[in-house]
Amino acid sequence: MKKVLVMLAQGFEEIEAVTVVDVLRRANIVCDMCSIDKEYVKGVHNISVKSDCNIDDIDPLEYDAIVLPGGLPGATNLRDERVGDFVKQLNENGKIVAAICAAPEILEGFGVLKNKKCTSYPGFVKNRDGVTYIEDITVVDGNIITSRGPATSIMFALTIMKQLGYAKEAHDIKEGMMVNFYDKIVK
Repeated sequence: MKKVLVMLAQGFEEIEAVTVVDVLRRANIVCDMCSIDKEYVKGVHNISVKSDCNIDDIDPLEYDAIVLPGGLPGATNLRDERVGDFVKQLNENGKIVAAICAAPEILEGFGVLKNKKCTSYPGFVKNRDGVTYIEDITVVDGNIITSRGPATSIMFALTIMKQLGYAKEAHDIKEGMMVNFYDKIVK
């Protein structure tokens, strides 16, 4: 069974973090919310979430993917040496490194977006040296997955699921959550 680590720092964007956890857990993927500080982490909209683990107590290589939600100052607070070490270790081992909204800028700072295609919330990684910015809902380049922001959270989570090898489950969950409904009304 695959395991995913969703990093939480004070000021994280709640929709981006909790949506990923919810969608992946619907497929019975182990998805741990990991705090870089205290057990309870307050998001940007003052919603407190109880983490499943603390960064100081886990081995990142036990996970198949790491996810960095955006939100400000949450993404900025993920500019932590320990988070950087986790991201680099998983990237070097070909595991999934995913970031949404403002968090791709953090990946860029850790050096994992060099010569990669990516997307982000408008203005965060566009026009950066060595980064090919694409305006799309989600962008996959090898083991790197990036997405735009709160509105793209479900598609971001489904993309992570597909990249983990759960394409059928992603299809079924997309249908069950009525995400396909948007395909009919959004042009």
